[in-house]
Amino acid sequence: GKTKNGLTAFIGSGPYVLKEHVVDEYSVFEANPDYWGKKPAIKRIVVKVIPDNQTRILALEKGEIDLIWGKNMIDADALNKYRESKKFSIAVSSPTSTRQIVLNTTNDILKDKKIRTAIQHATNKSVISQGVFHGFEPGADTLYSTSIPYCDIDLKPYKYDMKEAAKLIEEAGYKRDGKRAPAVKDGKPLALGLLYNSNSVSEKTIAEYLQSEFGKLGMQISIRGEEEQSYRDNMKNGKFDMVFNICWGTPYDPQSSLAAMRQRVYGDYEAQLGLPDKHEIDAAITKILTSTDEKERRELYRYVLTHLHEDAVYLPISFETNKALFNAELGGVGFLSNQYEIPFADMYWK
Repeated sequence: GKTKNGLTAFIGSGPYVLKEHVVDEYSVFEANPDYWGKKPAIKRIVVKVIPDNQTRILALEKGEIDLIWGKNMIDADALNKYRESKKFSIAVSSPTSTRQIVLNTTNDILKDKKIRTAIQHATNKSVISQGVFHGFEPGADTLYSTSIPYCDIDLKPYKYDMKEAAKLIEEAGYKRDGKRAPAVKDGKPLALGLLYNSNSVSEKTIAEYLQSEFGKLGMQISIRGEEEQSYRDNMKNGKFDMVFNICWGTPYDPQSSLAAMRQRVYGDYEAQLGLPDKHEIDAAITKILTSTDEKERRELYRYVLTHLHEDAVYLPISFETNKALFNAELGGVGFLSNQYEIPFADMYWK
């Protein structure tokens, strides 16, 4: 029909009806009188587009809005400020997706598993979780949270151990001349780049922390932030040494982000090209997507996730959580399994 040329109206059977929508400004929802389920307590909702973090918080303080909701809508410092507040409440979901750094195995330095493993041991997830996220995002030891289907398998975490990291770098053939100088092998320095999305304050902070920590091991890290489209293009085309990324989260994972590893969708495909078992991993993922045998599928997931973990191609940083900061008089604020759906129908005024 005509929908291929664009939509003229939004039609659904949910608890709310979209009554008005102005791009990049606001949307107005009203309770659906014909809704088949329990009628929502709040009859009218105005969703405002407020791009700036501080402006959003100011609007909440002034009473212009009642709720800020979403993974990246409130920074951890701001959220922490309201822990003891009586006027505003906070809510944090269980892990939704994984904040990670992808290591490009086609890079001359990172193709060495010893260097990738050293990076794992040199990353203190607890410090990042507390220092950057005030504990609102727990440290991640695996590519997917064990709460994600098929991912609760026995994977041994890479323990934070700077001595072990230094030992692995030395075993890889790198030598240092002084504490400040980068380690060198065959006349080439142990130098890598770390790419992040410049729209993310937390990624920049983590990048600066890792730059300092890895530097203690003679690893010279240059960090570079790019606006989102450029960052994504470079990630997709494999133009990076290390790059920040996230898993897709529930209810899409693990199958969705694993399936994307077989094609040049994000940086995963390019990053894995240096792995000797890349072909076997891709074949197992393909079989996961077509198998109707539950036992076989579980074994295939175990195989893929174990190989990716042991290949040390992903550096998990923290498990992202959905966050809400809201008027304390607003009840029923919570989260659904889909991290992008806001359960307005469950909310009510106390």
